[in-house]
Amino acid sequence: MAAPAADETMHGVPPSLSASVVGSFAYLTVRDRLPTILTKVIDTIHRNKNKFFEEYGQEGIQAEKQTIALLSKMRNELQTDKQVLELTDSLQDTEHWNEYLKRQQKLQGEQESVSWFKSPWLYVECYMYRRIQEALWLNPPISDFDVFNEGKTQSFFESQQAVMALCTYLEDINKNLMELSKNQMFEHFNKLLQVSLWGNKCDLSISAGQENSQKTSPLDSLNNLQPFILVKDSDMVWSTLISAQGTGQTEKTTAVRVDIVLDNAGFELVTDLVLADFLVSSGLVHEVHFHGKSIPWFVSDVTAKDFQWTIRQTMAANHKAMSKSGVKWNSHLKEGVWSYHDHPFWTQPHEFCDMAADAPDLYATLQGADLVLFKGDLNYRKLTGDREWDHTVGFDTALRGFGPAPLCSLRTLKANIQVGMQPGQAEKLASRDPDWMTSGKYAVIQFHSSKSEQKDSGSH
Repeated sequence: MAAPAADETMHGVPPSLSASVVGSFAYLTVRDRLPTILTKVIDTIHRNKNKFFEEYGQEGIQAEKQTIALLSKMRNELQTDKQVLELTDSLQDTEHWNEYLKRQQKLQGEQESVSWFKSPWLYVECYMYRRIQEALWLNPPISDFDVFNEGKTQSFFESQQAVMALCTYLEDINKNLMELSKNQMFEHFNKLLQVSLWGNKCDLSISAGQENSQKTSPLDSLNNLQPFILVKDSDMVWSTLISAQGTGQTEKTTAVRVDIVLDNAGFELVTDLVLADFLVSSGLVHEVHFHGKSIPWFVSDVTAKDFQWTIRQTMAANHKAMSKSGVKWNSHLKEGVWSYHDHPFWTQPHEFCDMAADAPDLYATLQGADLVLFKGDLNYRKLTGDREWDHTVGFDTALRGFGPAPLCSLRTLKANIQVGMQPGQAEKLASRDPDWMTSGKYAVIQFHSSKSEQKDSGSH
C-alpha cells in the first residue's frame, strides 16, 4: 500500500469533508441517513427469515440472527461515534481495508481515534457498506444475500415506461444511422449523453432506499433541464471520440474504446446501456468496457448480477423495441463488443489519485481506454477526494494527478463538493437555492484530459 499522498496540509490540499462539522451535509448523512439505511438492511434480512429457513433450515435462521446482531452492534457504534474497527473476515480486500485504517490513524495523529464522526465522510460511508458485507460473509449460508436487491429490481420495474420510450428512440436512430450527417450524429450523442447524466437522479442511497424511479421519458424533459447543467463539456467529449478515430492519413490501428464506470442499477443502468448501444451502432466506438461493483454497494450500485439481470429482463420484455434492444445488448456481450468488469478497488475508500499506487492493474486497464465516463456522485467524490475545494478550483487540480485516459464525470450533485465553476457561479446558486449541491437537481458533464493541455473545465 502506498503512503497517503505526501503531506497534505503542506501542499495546499484542503481537508476531507467529515461529520465533525455539526450541521454539515456529511454530519446529517452520518447522523441520520446511514442509520436509516442500516435499519432498512436489518429489516430486509429479518423479512427474509422464512426464505432462509426454507433454503437452509435452522442454519439459515441462526445466520439471520447473528447477521442482525452484528449489524445492530455496528449501528450502535455509528450512533455513539465509536472507533472504527478492523475487519475480521477473509475477503480478498480485507487487508487493504485494515491497511487503510492504519493510514487514517497516522493522518489523524495518535490523540484522535478514527471514529465515525471525526474521520473523512467518504471513508466511513464506504466502511459502513463494507461492514454490511462482513456481517453477511461471517454468516454462511446467507453470505451471498444481496440486501439491496429488492430496491434495485423495484426501481427497474417502476421505470418501465421510461425504458420503453428510450428503447423506441434508440430503435428509430438505429434505423436511419447510415443517413445521419456529422451534426445529426452529434445531436443524438449529446441527447443520449444527457439522458445518461439525468439517469443518475435515480439513486436509492440518497433517498435512503425510498422509492426513486423514473416515471416519464427523460427525452421529453432534456430542454427544460439545460439550465441545471452547471458545467457542460459535451463538445470536448465529442471531439475526444472523433479524434480517437484518427484522420484519413493516420487511421487508428486499434479499436476505439470507451469505459463506463457505472453507478446505479435500475433505470440509470438502462440509460448507460442505451448510450453504449448508440456509441457502438454508430461506429463512433468499437468496444465498451463497463466497470461495476464486486459487492452490493451504496444501496443501488450495479453488481455483475444486476448487470446480467437487467439485460435478461430487457430481452424478456413484452415490448418490441425493448426486447429487441435486450437481444442486441446480449449479443454485444457474447461477441465481446461489450464486456463487464469488476475490481475490489471500486468498493474501497480510496480517492482515485491513489489508484496508480494502490491498484496499478486497474489503472493500467483504464489507460487502454480512449475515454472513461465516470457515472454519478460517489465517483465524483472519489475523483476529487471529497475535500473542501473552492468551487473555482480547476477539475484538473482536484484530480491530483489522476488521469489514466481522457475522462468525463456525468453526475447529478448529491454531495457538497463541486469544482471547475466560474467565479461567482456558486454564490449565485447558493443565494437562489441553498441546497443546490445536495438535491440532485443540478448536474455536470465535466471533462479532463492530460493529453493536450485542455483549457480548464470551468469553461462551457
